[in-house]
Amino acid sequence: MHEERGHQQSAREAKRHKADGREPVLKTMPPMQRPLRWLWLAVAIVLLDLATKYTASAWLGYGRPVEVLPFFNLTLLHNTGAAFSFLAGHPGWQRWFFATIAVGASIGLTIWMRRLKADETLLAVSLAMIIGGALGNLYDRLVHGYVVDFLSFHAAGWYYPAFNVADIGITLGAAGLIWESVIGEKRRARRRA
Repeated sequence: MHEERGHQQSAREAKRHKADGREPVLKTMPPMQRPLRWLWLAVAIVLLDLATKYTASAWLGYGRPVEVLPFFNLTLLHNTGAAFSFLAGHPGWQRWFFATIAVGASIGLTIWMRRLKADETLLAVSLAMIIGGALGNLYDRLVHGYVVDFLSFHAAGWYYPAFNVADIGITLGAAGLIWESVIGEKRRARRRA
């Protein structure tokens, strides 16, 4: 009974705020305890990425596909550009350009991670995955001058650009950010009510 009365009172308050043009007051969520603890996931992605790239470089011949499944090959390739070999044909400046982007993004995402709320676990995981992927590919750019790619999917003569574990981390992290933006908005809407 007491809870019902409190809910009715907050609903009346929200209507009153809307009637006088003010936004309802958000119930704030406390900050996440130790949000940087999720960086272990970034470290795990970097280690897995480097280990698989090392293995692919040691066992595969450059540009020679090894069929694993009818639609999946292991093919060692070196990408001096970004996703889908963007800017790969340029004389080398893109190495430092993409390295700068990776460092800046990793710093920015780590700062963002420090500011997360207690209910933003998916966001923390997503940010850590992107950071891990960015740092895995950054290592390649700085040490080799190119990113090692080796996972190649294809169908009916069409080949998806080769990628690596770091790229998987970035992609899954970006998907998590999109998902969190949808779910997070619903969560914020419930807090306004």
